[in-house]
Amino acid sequence: MKRPHTILILAMTADGKIADRSRSAARFGSAADKIHLEKQISLVDGVLFGAGTLRAYQTSLLICNPDFLQWRHQQNKPPQPVHLVCSASGNLDPNWRFFEQSFPRWLVTTSTGAKVWQSKNFQGFDRILRGDEEDNSINWCTVFEQLISLNIQTLAILGGGELVASLLEDQLIDEFYLTLCPLILGGKDAPTPVEGLGFLSQQAQELELLSFHQVEGEFFLHYRLHR
Repeated sequence: MKRPHTILILAMTADGKIADRSRSAARFGSAADKIHLEKQISLVDGVLFGAGTLRAYQTSLLICNPDFLQWRHQQNKPPQPVHLVCSASGNLDPNWRFFEQSFPRWLVTTSTGAKVWQSKNFQGFDRILRGDEEDNSINWCTVFEQLISLNIQTLAILGGGELVASLLEDQLIDEFYLTLCPLILGGKDAPTPVEGLGFLSQQAQELELLSFHQVEGEFFLHYRLHR
């Protein structure tokens, strides 16, 4: 299957949490981590995140660094990548500041979700991609085939854990950029990078470490999924 090359970019606590038990916006990453995130976003054609992630932040990250913007210009890329929100239900709030930000917005949903969103009579998205399964969930293989046909060659995935689990099940993630932050959140209800049912030990997804570096108390890890 032709599909975009995908990278997962997440910051997590030392005990493997990407948010607290209330699933509020995670702002525990340092300034260095934000620069790292912005740099990785500047290298791709699109960024994908779930409705829960958007609900927590109500915005997405714009590329503002002049060096990153200059690089995109030299590569004949638009200033900002496409920002894709996935929501099978299409139940999103048009009052979020996300809809005022200056980048292309696409919605990944189902036919039912598309009708729900369109019933709000709010434009919001430049394009709606449908990837229907029989159970009204999203078929990610179908969506990724659409993305490659729309010239999304590289795609960053920004969470949350349910989305990551679905993509891993379909073997649609290639690389992991994980920032390990020096704090503990704990709690069984606090989300982790990969939610869902999880994998049995014999089905574990193996990673190959490509690089790591430390900035003060944070560790920046770069892995490749071992097929």
